[in-house]
Amino acid sequence: MDDYLTTNLLGYDEALEGAARVSAEAGLPDIAVSAPQGRFLTLLVRMVRARSVLEIGTLGGYSAICLARGLPHDGSLITLEAEPRFADVARGNIDRAGVGDRVDIRVGPALDTLPTLGDDAPFDLVFLDADKANNAAYFRWALEFARPGTVLVVDNVVRGGTIADPASDDPGVRGTQHMFELMAADPRVDATALQTVAGKGYDGFALALVTG
Repeated sequence: MDDYLTTNLLGYDEALEGAARVSAEAGLPDIAVSAPQGRFLTLLVRMVRARSVLEIGTLGGYSAICLARGLPHDGSLITLEAEPRFADVARGNIDRAGVGDRVDIRVGPALDTLPTLGDDAPFDLVFLDADKANNAAYFRWALEFARPGTVLVVDNVVRGGTIADPASDDPGVRGTQHMFELMAADPRVDATALQTVAGKGYDGFALALVTG
């Protein structure tokens, strides 16, 4: 189904296909967003007219390219990547896609680099797609850097359905469950989550609007 949608709705995208190929050749894990999900991110940035975006989790730069494409030419994306080797691959992919002038890659564990971003805030959109064990902490930082109207997107929140298991000892599941608890309890946030079935398997994403 993903192949059908990509072929008939999105068409061939040389930059994204190249980013996926280069990332695979470099040995990066195959956990980037799919082509339809990437287009969703592009459209979301455009729909909210974002000028400043924060991404937590760069990997090979696939989603960063998609986010940057939705920005105006004077917009900016700060993307955080813990692994220097991944960041190097991402920089090449992003530059080849022609959006390097809009993307600032910050290297280091996100919980170390996030406290340094105060002067860059607020962000119009934040995309959380890093290690899921720290999702609750990333969510807190996203709120710290938000304003009323900021959109938050969190990827991989269903995790094959394991998110519904209260006895799970998986750190990614527990971290995401904690994040959902914070989302539900925070009066400044209106949120939902949608399940997805696609080429990447059974998962889903959360979407939140900061209202106060």
